[in-house]
Amino acid sequence: MPFIKIDVLREDITREKKQELIKKISEAVTTVLNKDPHLTHIMINEVEDDNWGYAGEQVSVLKEQGFSTEKK
Repeated sequence: MPFIKIDVLREDITREKKQELIKKISEAVTTVLNKDPHLTHIMINEVEDDNWGYAGEQVSVLKEQGFSTEKK
């Protein structure tokens, strides 16, 4: 029984985006690992910018300096 935990920054992640993420990850686990999707558990944990660090700095501070998590 696969259990997959995904940590993401709490940004513009809508209910629909979460559903798509859950669906696609479940499909990948089924295809790659040959696991029953009904036994695959996925948990999405949203983390505040102040609680996530990167390169020695809080993401909230990096965003104030122009850092973006959007795909370029």
